[in-house]
Amino acid sequence: MNLLDVVAFLAMFVFAYLVGAIPFGVVVGKLFYGTDVRQHGSGNVGTTNVFRVLGKKAGVVVLVCDMLKGFIPAFIAVQFFNPWAAIFIAAAPVVGHMFSIFLKGRGGKGVATGAGVVLALVPLAFLIILVIWLTLVVTTRYVSIASLVAAFLVPVLVIAFDHPLPYEIAAVLVSIIVWWAHRGNIARLVHGTESRVKLPWSGGPSALAGGRGR
Repeated sequence: MNLLDVVAFLAMFVFAYLVGAIPFGVVVGKLFYGTDVRQHGSGNVGTTNVFRVLGKKAGVVVLVCDMLKGFIPAFIAVQFFNPWAAIFIAAAPVVGHMFSIFLKGRGGKGVATGAGVVLALVPLAFLIILVIWLTLVVTTRYVSIASLVAAFLVPVLVIAFDHPLPYEIAAVLVSIIVWWAHRGNIARLVHGTESRVKLPWSGGPSALAGGRGR
């Protein structure tokens, strides 16, 4: 890489991190509902807690925004950078979401933002994982189980589809990070104290009331 390439990479990496660091759950809650989601439910800024605290409309908005902040930088990276540079740029918004500079190093668990990255890099794997994730949420009503299985399947499918080595390495690392972020959920699952989600057709004020934050 020449100097111009290095500058472009660093600029894109910082941009990707800053985009990922935008806490849309907090922004939507405070701007439109006068509510800080960190003070309610699980205290998480991710999609599931927004569904729980603010309801379906806010939850869908935050879900889309969190996915886009992963998808857009990753998609740009794939178009203009080599695979090794692209995976670092693609990982930046996930790190930003989990360790946001705007929240003093705190954040969500990276599932929705990571899903946006997977969609940009390996769309077929994303579609397969999405079907499995939805099936598990409906059948078990545990978002945490669905998210953990999805994270596990990312490297499995990336390797199975014979994507470039950088993608395979990144998929493994992201999977490990997501599992680490869900360590509290894993402990609750083991002890039988993890809350189940309330599905949209169940009625009530929130589409996912009672679930743990993502």
